[in-house]
Amino acid sequence: MFVDRAKITIKSGKGGNGAVTFRREPFVPEGGPDGGDGGKGGDVIFMADASLRTLMDFRYKRKYEAENGQDGMKKKRFGKKGEDLIIKVPPGTVVIDEETGLVMKDLVKSGDHFVATRGGKGGKGNVNFKNSVRQAPNFAEAGGFSKERNVILELKLIADVGLIGFPNVGKSTILSVSTNSNPKIANYHFTTITPNLGVVSIFGDGFVMADIAGIIEGAHEGAGLGHEFLKHIERTKVLIHVVDVSGSEGRDPIEDFDKINNELRLYDEKLALKPQIVAANKMDMVDEEDPGYLAFKEYVESKGIKVFPVSAPIHVGIHELLAEAAAMLDKLALEQPEEEEYEFFDFEKDDVEEDFKEVYTSVADDGAYEVTGKQLRKIFDSTNFNDSGSLRYLYKYLEKKGALEQLKEMGLEEGDTVRIFDYEFEYFEEY
Repeated sequence: MFVDRAKITIKSGKGGNGAVTFRREPFVPEGGPDGGDGGKGGDVIFMADASLRTLMDFRYKRKYEAENGQDGMKKKRFGKKGEDLIIKVPPGTVVIDEETGLVMKDLVKSGDHFVATRGGKGGKGNVNFKNSVRQAPNFAEAGGFSKERNVILELKLIADVGLIGFPNVGKSTILSVSTNSNPKIANYHFTTITPNLGVVSIFGDGFVMADIAGIIEGAHEGAGLGHEFLKHIERTKVLIHVVDVSGSEGRDPIEDFDKINNELRLYDEKLALKPQIVAANKMDMVDEEDPGYLAFKEYVESKGIKVFPVSAPIHVGIHELLAEAAAMLDKLALEQPEEEEYEFFDFEKDDVEEDFKEVYTSVADDGAYEVTGKQLRKIFDSTNFNDSGSLRYLYKYLEKKGALEQLKEMGLEEGDTVRIFDYEFEYFEEY
Protein backbone atom coordinates (compact mmCIF):
# COMPACT_ATOMS: atom_id res chain seq x y z
CA MET A 1 0.00 0.00 0.00
CA PHE A 2 1.30 3.45 -0.92
CA VAL A 3 0.82 6.00 1.85
CA ASP A 4 1.97 9.54 1.20
CA ARG A 5 0.60 11.45 4.20
CA ALA A 6 0.62 10.73 7.92
CA LYS A 7 0.20 12.54 11.23
CA ILE A 8 2.23 11.47 14.24
CA THR A 9 3.10 12.71 17.73
CA ILE A 10 6.74 13.06 18.71
CA LYS A 11 8.16 13.64 22.17
CA SER A 12 11.73 14.31 23.22
CA GLY A 13 13.24 12.89 26.38
CA LYS A 14 13.03 14.61 29.76
CA GLY A 15 16.31 15.69 31.33
CA GLY A 16 17.49 13.63 34.30
CA ASN A 17 17.26 15.18 37.78
CA GLY A 18 20.34 16.29 39.63
CA ALA A 19 21.25 14.12 42.63
CA VAL A 20 21.14 15.11 46.30
CA THR A 21 23.89 13.03 47.89
CA PHE A 22 26.73 13.53 50.38
CA ARG A 23 30.08 11.93 50.83
CA ARG A 24 29.93 9.03 53.23
CA GLU A 25 33.44 7.94 54.07
CA PRO A 26 35.06 6.41 57.15
CA PHE A 27 36.37 9.04 59.55
CA VAL A 28 34.56 11.82 57.59
CA PRO A 29 31.39 12.34 59.67
CA GLU A 30 30.21 15.38 57.74
CA GLY A 31 31.21 14.85 54.13
CA GLY A 32 30.29 17.55 51.62
CA PRO A 33 27.75 17.32 48.78
CA ASP A 34 28.69 15.08 45.86
CA GLY A 35 25.46 14.78 43.82
CA GLY A 36 26.10 14.61 40.08
CA ASP A 37 24.14 16.22 37.24
CA GLY A 38 21.33 14.49 35.38
CA GLY A 39 21.76 13.44 31.76
CA LYS A 40 20.23 15.34 28.86
CA GLY A 41 17.04 13.90 27.39
CA GLY A 42 17.18 12.33 23.92
CA ASP A 43 16.34 14.34 20.79
CA VAL A 44 13.85 13.28 18.12
CA ILE A 45 15.56 13.29 14.72
CA PHE A 46 14.04 12.77 11.28
CA MET A 47 16.28 11.23 8.60
CA ALA A 48 15.66 10.42 4.95
CA ASP A 49 16.44 6.81 4.03
CA ALA A 50 16.55 5.67 0.39
CA SER A 51 15.39 2.16 1.35
CA LEU A 52 11.93 3.52 2.20
CA ARG A 53 9.31 4.40 -0.42
CA THR A 54 6.11 5.10 1.53
CA LEU A 55 4.90 6.39 4.90
CA MET A 56 2.93 3.19 5.52
CA ASP A 57 4.66 2.38 8.84
CA PHE A 58 3.23 5.54 10.35
CA ARG A 59 -0.32 4.27 9.89
CA TYR A 60 0.24 1.68 12.58
CA LYS A 61 2.38 3.57 15.05
CA ARG A 62 1.43 7.17 15.80
CA LYS A 63 3.48 8.14 18.87
CA TYR A 64 7.27 8.28 19.07
CA GLU A 65 9.26 9.11 22.21
CA ALA A 66 12.97 9.57 22.78
CA GLU A 67 14.62 8.22 25.92
CA ASN A 68 14.72 10.27 29.13
CA GLY A 69 18.03 11.31 30.61
CA GLN A 70 19.23 9.35 33.64
CA ASP A 71 19.24 11.02 37.06
CA GLY A 72 22.56 12.12 38.51
CA MET A 73 24.36 9.86 40.97
CA LYS A 74 26.58 10.08 44.00
CA LYS A 75 30.33 10.72 43.79
CA LYS A 76 29.63 13.49 41.28
CA ARG A 77 28.72 10.99 38.58
CA PHE A 78 26.63 12.34 35.73
CA GLY A 79 23.50 10.55 34.61
CA LYS A 80 23.58 8.91 31.18
CA LYS A 81 22.26 10.96 28.26
CA GLY A 82 18.95 9.73 26.88
CA GLU A 83 19.30 7.97 23.53
CA ASP A 84 18.20 10.02 20.53
CA LEU A 85 15.26 8.66 18.55
CA ILE A 86 15.92 8.59 14.80
CA ILE A 87 12.75 8.37 12.72
CA LYS A 88 13.48 7.27 9.15
CA VAL A 89 11.31 8.52 6.29
CA PRO A 90 11.53 8.25 2.47
CA PRO A 91 13.48 10.92 0.57
CA GLY A 92 11.04 13.57 -0.57
CA THR A 93 9.26 13.80 2.79
CA VAL A 94 8.24 17.24 4.03
CA VAL A 95 7.88 17.51 7.81
CA ILE A 96 5.28 20.08 8.89
CA ASP A 97 4.48 21.39 12.38
CA GLU A 98 0.73 20.87 12.76
CA GLU A 99 0.14 23.76 15.16
CA THR A 100 1.68 26.47 12.96
CA GLY A 101 1.36 24.79 9.58
CA LEU A 102 4.98 25.72 8.86
CA VAL A 103 7.53 23.44 7.20
CA MET A 104 10.15 22.19 9.65
CA LYS A 105 12.31 20.51 7.00
CA ASP A 106 12.18 19.27 3.43
CA LEU A 107 14.15 16.00 3.42
CA VAL A 108 15.01 15.82 -0.26
CA LYS A 109 17.79 13.27 -0.51
CA SER A 110 18.88 10.20 1.43
CA GLY A 111 20.86 11.18 4.52
CA ASP A 112 19.18 14.56 5.00
CA HIS A 113 18.23 14.94 8.66
CA PHE A 114 17.28 17.46 11.35
CA VAL A 115 16.38 17.65 15.04
CA ALA A 116 12.61 18.10 15.36
CA THR A 117 12.42 18.30 19.18
CA ARG A 118 15.33 18.68 21.58
CA GLY A 119 15.53 16.78 24.84
CA GLY A 120 15.40 18.57 28.18
CA LYS A 121 18.65 19.62 29.83
CA GLY A 122 19.95 17.58 32.72
CA GLY A 123 19.40 19.11 36.17
CA LYS A 124 22.37 20.15 38.29
CA GLY A 125 23.32 18.04 41.29
CA ASN A 126 23.62 19.52 44.78
CA VAL A 127 27.40 19.78 44.45
CA ASN A 128 26.74 22.82 42.20
CA PHE A 129 24.88 24.71 44.94
CA LYS A 130 27.55 24.65 47.61
CA ASN A 131 28.94 28.03 48.59
CA SER A 132 30.57 29.73 51.57
CA VAL A 133 27.21 30.22 53.28
CA ARG A 134 25.46 26.99 52.23
CA GLN A 135 27.91 24.17 52.93
CA ALA A 136 25.46 21.29 52.68
CA PRO A 137 22.71 22.04 50.10
CA ASN A 138 19.96 19.51 50.56
CA PHE A 139 18.37 20.07 47.16
CA ALA A 140 19.21 19.76 43.46
CA GLU A 141 17.81 20.97 40.17
CA ALA A 142 15.10 19.04 38.36
CA GLY A 143 15.74 17.97 34.79
CA GLY A 144 14.46 20.07 31.89
CA PHE A 145 11.09 19.31 30.35
CA SER A 146 10.54 17.11 27.35
CA LYS A 147 8.79 18.63 24.35
CA GLU A 148 5.86 17.11 22.54
CA ARG A 149 4.35 18.14 19.22
CA ASN A 150 2.21 16.81 16.41
CA VAL A 151 3.81 16.73 12.99
CA ILE A 152 2.44 16.01 9.53
CA LEU A 153 4.57 13.97 7.16
CA GLU A 154 3.90 14.57 3.49
CA LEU A 155 5.70 12.58 0.82
CA LYS A 156 6.27 14.06 -2.62
CA LEU A 157 7.79 11.57 -5.02
CA ILE A 158 11.24 12.40 -6.29
CA ALA A 159 11.32 11.46 -9.96
CA ASP A 160 13.20 12.94 -12.88
CA VAL A 161 10.35 12.39 -15.32
CA GLY A 162 6.63 12.33 -14.58
CA LEU A 163 4.01 10.71 -16.80
CA ILE A 164 0.81 12.78 -16.74
CA GLY A 165 -2.51 12.55 -18.57
CA PHE A 166 -6.10 11.48 -18.17
CA PRO A 167 -6.91 8.01 -16.80
CA ASN A 168 -6.67 5.09 -19.22
CA VAL A 169 -4.48 6.85 -21.81
CA GLY A 170 -1.60 4.36 -21.41
CA LYS A 171 0.73 5.89 -18.82
CA SER A 172 1.16 2.64 -16.90
CA THR A 173 1.90 0.74 -20.10
CA ILE A 174 4.57 3.26 -21.12
CA LEU A 175 6.15 2.96 -17.67
CA SER A 176 6.14 -0.83 -17.82
CA VAL A 177 7.78 -1.05 -21.25
CA SER A 178 10.30 1.70 -20.44
CA THR A 179 11.48 0.56 -17.02
CA ASN A 180 11.77 -2.35 -14.61
CA SER A 181 8.44 -1.39 -13.04
CA ASN A 182 5.50 -3.79 -13.17
CA PRO A 183 2.37 -1.73 -12.49
CA LYS A 184 -1.03 -3.39 -12.55
CA ILE A 185 -2.69 -2.53 -15.85
CA ALA A 186 -6.31 -2.95 -16.84
CA ASN A 187 -8.72 -1.29 -19.22
CA TYR A 188 -10.79 0.86 -16.90
CA HIS A 189 -10.59 4.34 -15.40
CA PHE A 190 -8.37 5.03 -12.40
CA THR A 191 -6.37 1.82 -12.84
CA THR A 192 -3.51 3.61 -11.11
CA ILE A 193 -4.59 5.00 -7.76
CA THR A 194 -1.06 5.32 -6.43
CA PRO A 195 2.09 6.58 -8.17
CA ASN A 196 4.43 3.95 -9.58
CA LEU A 197 8.17 4.42 -9.99
CA GLY A 198 10.60 2.82 -12.42
CA VAL A 199 14.18 3.36 -13.59
CA VAL A 200 14.94 3.97 -17.26
CA SER A 201 18.42 2.49 -17.58
CA ILE A 202 19.15 2.65 -21.30
CA PHE A 203 20.66 6.13 -21.22
CA GLY A 204 23.92 6.59 -19.26
CA ASP A 205 23.18 6.62 -15.56
CA GLY A 206 19.48 6.38 -16.33
CA PHE A 207 16.67 8.34 -14.72
CA VAL A 208 13.67 7.72 -12.49
CA MET A 209 10.25 7.93 -14.08
CA ALA A 210 6.94 8.08 -12.22
CA ASP A 211 3.46 7.25 -13.44
CA ILE A 212 1.37 9.96 -11.76
CA ALA A 213 -2.16 8.72 -11.17
CA GLY A 214 -4.85 9.94 -13.55
CA ILE A 215 -5.90 13.57 -13.26
CA ILE A 216 -9.46 14.69 -13.96
CA GLU A 217 -11.17 18.04 -14.37
CA GLY A 218 -11.37 19.82 -11.03
CA ALA A 219 -8.25 18.07 -9.70
CA HIS A 220 -6.79 21.42 -8.64
CA GLU A 221 -9.77 21.79 -6.29
CA GLY A 222 -9.30 18.28 -4.92
CA ALA A 223 -11.75 16.48 -7.20
CA GLY A 224 -11.12 12.75 -7.25
CA LEU A 225 -7.75 12.52 -5.52
CA GLY A 226 -6.56 15.68 -7.24
CA HIS A 227 -4.32 17.21 -4.60
CA GLU A 228 -2.78 13.86 -3.73
CA PHE A 229 -1.90 13.31 -7.41
CA LEU A 230 -0.81 16.82 -8.36
CA LYS A 231 1.64 17.28 -5.49
CA HIS A 232 3.75 14.39 -6.84
CA ILE A 233 4.39 16.40 -10.01
CA GLU A 234 6.00 19.24 -8.06
CA ARG A 235 9.42 17.58 -7.79
CA THR A 236 9.65 16.16 -11.34
CA LYS A 237 11.98 17.90 -13.77
CA VAL A 238 10.38 16.87 -17.09
CA LEU A 239 6.77 15.93 -17.87
CA ILE A 240 5.75 13.39 -20.50
CA HIS A 241 2.13 14.23 -21.31
CA VAL A 242 0.45 11.06 -22.56
CA VAL A 243 -2.56 11.68 -24.81
CA ASP A 244 -4.82 9.08 -26.46
CA VAL A 245 -4.86 10.38 -30.02
CA SER A 246 -7.09 7.56 -31.27
CA GLY A 247 -10.19 9.00 -29.64
CA SER A 248 -11.05 5.42 -28.69
CA GLU A 249 -13.27 6.54 -25.84
CA GLY A 250 -14.89 9.39 -27.71
CA ARG A 251 -12.44 11.94 -26.30
CA ASP A 252 -10.90 14.86 -28.18
CA PRO A 253 -7.07 14.85 -27.93
CA ILE A 254 -6.75 18.64 -28.12
CA GLU A 255 -9.34 19.12 -25.39
CA ASP A 256 -7.61 16.52 -23.21
CA PHE A 257 -4.25 18.23 -23.72
CA ASP A 258 -5.65 21.63 -22.75
CA LYS A 259 -7.64 20.36 -19.76
CA ILE A 260 -4.65 18.63 -18.15
CA ASN A 261 -2.44 21.68 -18.60
CA ASN A 262 -5.19 23.88 -17.22
CA GLU A 263 -5.38 21.72 -14.08
CA LEU A 264 -1.60 22.06 -13.65
CA ARG A 265 -1.78 25.84 -14.03
CA LEU A 266 -4.70 26.23 -11.61
CA TYR A 267 -2.98 24.08 -8.97
CA ASP A 268 0.38 25.83 -9.28
CA GLU A 269 1.55 28.06 -12.12
CA LYS A 270 5.02 26.53 -11.84
CA LEU A 271 3.72 23.09 -12.84
CA ALA A 272 2.45 24.42 -16.14
CA LEU A 273 5.90 25.89 -16.85
CA LYS A 274 7.78 22.62 -16.42
CA PRO A 275 9.46 21.26 -19.57
CA GLN A 276 6.97 19.00 -21.34
CA ILE A 277 6.90 16.58 -24.26
CA VAL A 278 3.86 14.80 -25.61
CA ALA A 279 3.50 11.07 -26.18
CA ALA A 280 0.76 10.69 -28.80
CA ASN A 281 -0.25 7.20 -27.72
CA LYS A 282 -2.32 4.47 -29.37
CA MET A 283 -0.95 5.28 -32.82
CA ASP A 284 -1.59 1.66 -33.81
CA MET A 285 -5.26 2.66 -33.96
CA VAL A 286 -4.83 5.73 -36.17
CA ASP A 287 -2.91 6.61 -39.35
CA GLU A 288 -0.12 9.22 -39.10
CA GLU A 289 -1.79 11.06 -42.00
CA ASP A 290 -5.12 11.14 -40.18
CA PRO A 291 -6.46 14.74 -40.22
CA GLY A 292 -7.33 14.55 -36.52
CA TYR A 293 -3.83 13.49 -35.53
CA LEU A 294 -2.21 16.09 -37.81
CA ALA A 295 -4.40 18.82 -36.32
CA PHE A 296 -3.44 17.72 -32.82
CA LYS A 297 0.29 17.61 -33.68
CA GLU A 298 0.17 21.05 -35.28
CA TYR A 299 -1.72 22.50 -32.30
CA VAL A 300 0.73 21.15 -29.69
CA GLU A 301 3.85 22.03 -31.66
CA SER A 302 2.55 25.59 -32.09
CA LYS A 303 3.07 25.88 -28.32
CA GLY A 304 6.71 24.84 -28.62
CA ILE A 305 6.14 21.27 -27.38
CA LYS A 306 7.47 18.27 -29.30
CA VAL A 307 5.09 15.42 -30.18
CA PHE A 308 6.24 11.79 -30.40
CA PRO A 309 3.90 9.21 -31.96
CA VAL A 310 4.01 6.02 -29.89
CA SER A 311 2.22 2.73 -29.46
CA ALA A 312 3.22 1.53 -26.02
CA PRO A 313 2.14 -2.16 -26.14
CA ILE A 314 4.25 -2.85 -29.26
CA HIS A 315 7.10 -0.51 -28.17
CA VAL A 316 6.79 1.74 -31.22
CA GLY A 317 8.29 5.22 -30.67
CA ILE A 318 9.23 4.56 -27.03
CA HIS A 319 13.01 4.78 -27.53
CA GLU A 320 12.74 8.14 -29.33
CA LEU A 321 10.45 9.48 -26.61
CA LEU A 322 12.80 8.46 -23.79
CA ALA A 323 15.86 9.76 -25.68
CA GLU A 324 14.26 13.20 -25.83
CA ALA A 325 13.45 13.07 -22.10
CA ALA A 326 17.07 12.11 -21.33
CA ALA A 327 18.37 14.98 -23.48
CA MET A 328 16.11 17.47 -21.67
CA LEU A 329 17.33 16.18 -18.30
CA ASP A 330 20.96 16.60 -19.39
CA LYS A 331 20.23 20.19 -20.40
CA LEU A 332 18.47 20.93 -17.12
CA ALA A 333 21.38 19.43 -15.14
CA LEU A 334 23.56 22.30 -16.38
CA GLU A 335 21.16 24.87 -15.02
CA GLN A 336 20.87 25.98 -11.38
CA PRO A 337 18.07 23.96 -9.75
CA GLU A 338 15.21 26.01 -8.40
CA GLU A 339 14.46 25.47 -4.72
CA GLU A 340 10.90 25.05 -3.57
CA GLU A 341 9.51 28.00 -1.68
CA TYR A 342 8.26 27.25 1.83
CA GLU A 343 7.49 29.30 4.90
CA PHE A 344 9.81 27.62 7.34
CA PHE A 345 9.37 26.91 11.04
CA ASP A 346 11.46 29.17 13.34
CA PHE A 347 13.45 26.82 15.56
CA GLU A 348 15.20 29.66 17.43
CA LYS A 349 11.87 31.16 18.43
CA ASP A 350 10.58 27.72 19.36
CA ASP A 351 13.48 27.21 21.79
CA VAL A 352 12.61 30.46 23.59
CA GLU A 353 9.34 29.96 25.45
CA GLU A 354 8.04 33.47 26.01
CA ASP A 355 5.73 32.48 28.84
CA PHE A 356 8.27 30.23 30.58
CA LYS A 357 8.71 32.60 33.55
CA GLU A 358 5.06 33.56 33.88
CA VAL A 359 3.12 32.48 36.97
CA TYR A 360 -0.66 32.09 36.75
CA THR A 361 -3.16 32.15 39.60
CA SER A 362 -6.80 31.04 39.68
CA VAL A 363 -9.55 29.75 41.95
CA ALA A 364 -10.62 26.15 41.37
CA ASP A 365 -14.20 24.90 41.48
CA ASP A 366 -13.60 23.40 44.92
CA GLY A 367 -12.47 26.78 46.31
CA ALA A 368 -8.74 25.99 46.39
CA TYR A 369 -6.37 28.68 45.13
CA GLU A 370 -4.18 27.38 42.31
CA VAL A 371 -0.77 28.50 41.10
CA THR A 372 0.82 27.23 37.87
CA GLY A 373 3.70 28.13 35.57
CA LYS A 374 6.43 26.42 33.54
CA GLN A 375 9.39 27.80 35.48
CA LEU A 376 7.45 27.26 38.69
CA ARG A 377 7.05 23.61 37.71
CA LYS A 378 10.80 23.19 37.43
CA ILE A 379 11.51 24.98 40.72
CA PHE A 380 8.75 23.02 42.41
CA ASP A 381 10.19 19.73 41.17
CA SER A 382 13.57 20.83 42.53
CA THR A 383 12.22 21.60 45.99
CA ASN A 384 13.12 19.42 48.94
CA PHE A 385 10.15 19.74 51.27
CA ASN A 386 12.21 18.44 54.16
CA ASP A 387 14.70 21.26 53.81
CA SER A 388 13.80 24.68 55.17
CA GLY A 389 16.22 26.48 52.83
CA SER A 390 14.70 24.85 49.77
CA LEU A 391 11.16 25.64 50.93
CA ARG A 392 12.14 29.22 51.63
CA TYR A 393 13.45 29.56 48.07
CA LEU A 394 10.10 28.35 46.67
CA TYR A 395 8.20 30.78 48.88
CA LYS A 396 10.43 33.70 47.92
CA TYR A 397 10.00 32.85 44.24
CA LEU A 398 6.19 32.95 44.54
CA GLU A 399 6.46 36.20 46.45
CA LYS A 400 8.83 37.75 43.92
CA LYS A 401 6.59 36.81 40.97
CA GLY A 402 3.62 38.47 42.67
CA ALA A 403 1.67 35.22 42.99
CA LEU A 404 0.94 35.64 46.70
CA GLU A 405 -0.25 39.20 46.20
CA GLN A 406 -2.54 38.08 43.37
CA LEU A 407 -4.01 35.32 45.54
CA LYS A 408 -4.70 37.77 48.36
CA GLU A 409 -6.49 40.05 45.91
CA MET A 410 -8.63 37.05 44.96
CA GLY A 411 -9.56 36.59 48.63
CA LEU A 412 -6.87 34.27 50.00
CA GLU A 413 -6.94 34.18 53.78
CA GLU A 414 -5.06 32.31 56.46
CA GLY A 415 -6.12 28.66 56.61
CA ASP A 416 -7.17 28.52 52.94
CA THR A 417 -5.84 25.80 50.63
CA VAL A 418 -3.21 26.67 48.03
CA ARG A 419 -2.70 24.05 45.33
CA ILE A 420 0.52 23.97 43.36
CA PHE A 421 0.20 21.29 40.69
CA ASP A 422 -0.72 18.09 42.52
CA TYR A 423 0.20 19.31 46.01
CA GLU A 424 -1.96 21.18 48.49
CA PHE A 425 -0.78 23.49 51.26
CA GLU A 426 -2.53 25.37 54.04
CA TYR A 427 -1.70 29.05 53.89
CA PHE A 428 -0.35 30.84 56.96
CA GLU A 429 0.82 34.42 57.22
CA GLU A 430 4.47 35.03 58.13
CA TYR A 431 4.92 37.00 61.35
